[in-house]
Amino acid sequence: MDLSTTFMGIKIANPLIVASSGLTSSVDKIKECADNGAGAVVLKSLFEEQLITGKAKLINQDDMYFWYPQALDFVNTISKEEGLSAYLNMIEKAKKSVSIPVMASINCVTPWEWPRFAAQIEKSGADGIELNIFIPPTNINLTGYKIEETYMDIIHEVRKHTNIPIAVKVGFYFTNLYRTLYKISNLDINSLVLFNRYYRPDIDIETLRVVAQNVYSSPHEITLSLRWIALLYGRISKELVAATGVHDYQGVIKQLLAGATSVQICSTLYKNGVPFLRTMLDDLEKWMSRKEYSNLAAFRGLVAKNEENTAAFERLQFMKKTTGKLF
Repeated sequence: MDLSTTFMGIKIANPLIVASSGLTSSVDKIKECADNGAGAVVLKSLFEEQLITGKAKLINQDDMYFWYPQALDFVNTISKEEGLSAYLNMIEKAKKSVSIPVMASINCVTPWEWPRFAAQIEKSGADGIELNIFIPPTNINLTGYKIEETYMDIIHEVRKHTNIPIAVKVGFYFTNLYRTLYKISNLDINSLVLFNRYYRPDIDIETLRVVAQNVYSSPHEITLSLRWIALLYGRISKELVAATGVHDYQGVIKQLLAGATSVQICSTLYKNGVPFLRTMLDDLEKWMSRKEYSNLAAFRGLVAKNEENTAAFERLQFMKKTTGKLF
């Protein structure tokens, strides 16, 4: 079976990309991912604040705690001791150790100052940059329009400083999600990654403290990205990469049928171990063989192309509520 596809316009051997996480925070871990069949890896994120404030000022942990799954351990370990130089060094070593694409990741909220460091990331050998952008919609004076424009400004500024491929990973907190994603797709980027997953904070009623719950995604969370991948397939020109809730080969197949070119996985590898990558690839090949598909292109977007299915993705909840059934 030909499992090859692309990520950020770069050919990869298969659609399984290990997402930015602790699983990609060192050269040894990156090598483990590659040895077990990953098509590509996205390095653990470097935060914008690291690039512009140095060790004297660290990220506001309270804010990060509420939003980013990777923030706590990162802020409390790597960012206190290591900055850009260590990150660049990891990229250089990783590129010498593995043959799969190695993508940098920047967690950012502004277009100011830090984008110039993209040139150094390119020089270190990174195959691409994933911009993990999220501006919390918690400022009553910040309009939706201004938030959207900041996304565009960040992308423009980063592109000024680098020629390597860019992926933009976003969340779903937009007034008109389709319009925003369409605008982003018309910029000089290569991939859209849907969607970012944020912490689900909870409250411990005994200690009266905020605690992190549901750190790992669950398979049922696939439905959000699945719907939007299908709705966007064929309507925008850039690659659609699915993220969150992909836990097995079935999730991979569903996203490909919806129109994704690749998928990012993370929680399932924490739960089942990095070697589970091979299990997912083996099961994907078995399904393709049974269905007589020789390559991914043979069934990519197959469900999304059906107008009846598109209508279901658009009006599913309405139909269920008014008719008492899905179809």
